[in-house]
Amino acid sequence: MEKKVSGRNQRLMQLIRRAHGLVENPDIEKHRQSQDHIGEILGNTRYIHYEEFQIGEMNAEWVTVNQAHMKKQVILYCHGGGYSTGSSKYARTLTSKLASSTLMEVLSFDYRLAPEYPYPAALEDALAAWDYLMLQGYGAREVVVAGDSAGGNLALALTLRLKEQKRMLPGGLVLMSPWTDLTSSGKSFTTKAELDPILTAEYIDRMKLAYAGGQDLEEPLISPLWGDHRDFPPVCIQVGENEILYSDSRRLYERLQEEHVPVQFAQFPGMWHVFQMSPFKTAYEAMDKIAAFIFDICR
Repeated sequence: MEKKVSGRNQRLMQLIRRAHGLVENPDIEKHRQSQDHIGEILGNTRYIHYEEFQIGEMNAEWVTVNQAHMKKQVILYCHGGGYSTGSSKYARTLTSKLASSTLMEVLSFDYRLAPEYPYPAALEDALAAWDYLMLQGYGAREVVVAGDSAGGNLALALTLRLKEQKRMLPGGLVLMSPWTDLTSSGKSFTTKAELDPILTAEYIDRMKLAYAGGQDLEEPLISPLWGDHRDFPPVCIQVGENEILYSDSRRLYERLQEEHVPVQFAQFPGMWHVFQMSPFKTAYEAMDKIAAFIFDICR
């Protein structure tokens, strides 16, 4: 049995690596289409309804369960993909699980991608999605901002920008394997290099060059690890122990503690980058922990 589980996980990791890393398809446009296809396959379930619409000229979608669900609170989801790939369709591997586990509506949006649209385009689009929710009548504290990988970076950057503008902050943040430090200064880039089945330092270098080439990588809206998080809402961080971005999560957790921000940190042995998108037990257990965190802050 153990060998079968291991083999299944290996196949899942290969699929996810193709989705994340441009490993087998260097054509970025074809890679983006491939990710959409993967998201539609893994996120397809008759229990979930996807309603596509536009925020200005930006594609977005509502993800809801086909049953009674909460409408007072909402999740604003920032997809991953290194700021160069990814979409709402690709994010369905995660947004469908979030909607199912929380019985909350999830708003996912297609921010502009690098290299065509480098920093700060994605942040501007995230702010547009936030403003859309405010215009729909949601209170800031009724919104939980979530994201994976680069989407975790974007969730943090959005909150930092709202703080800069002296606006109300969201009710909480959920970050899955967040990419918080584009300087790649974390120890895990070295210590986890042989363990990480998904990401490589070379891939990270390509993504940060496309998104923030020529910028100061310690700018907090680019590397939110270096931001001032005092007065942030509660934060939930999940990370796999076998990923090179482990330090990005761990150091953020330690920094938030120093700034007296309420924070939950969970590391998962043997897991890889954004393992939550995979259809197996540990991923669903991680989502249940996220749901418990959200229920707690929304009480």
